[in-house]
Amino acid sequence: MHDLAALEADGVTATFVASTEFVSATDAQARALGFAGVPAVYVAHPIQDRTDAEMAALADEALPRVLAAVTGDTAGP
Repeated sequence: MHDLAALEADGVTATFVASTEFVSATDAQARALGFAGVPAVYVAHPIQDRTDAEMAALADEALPRVLAAVTGDTAGP
């Protein structure tokens, strides 16, 4: 989250991607850094035991949301 805040402060658009297990932690850290409302994309948890094919499917599903977040496309998925 610190890196994301630093990138955004430098004018580089960034998005946080994590599994749903980290929603609360992301929100708390973003508020602590004064970066509430950080653009974030969450994928299903857990991820560590997934096969390569399952990880590819998660990435394919998340990609449109990541692109919408970094482009500011509020009408995106």
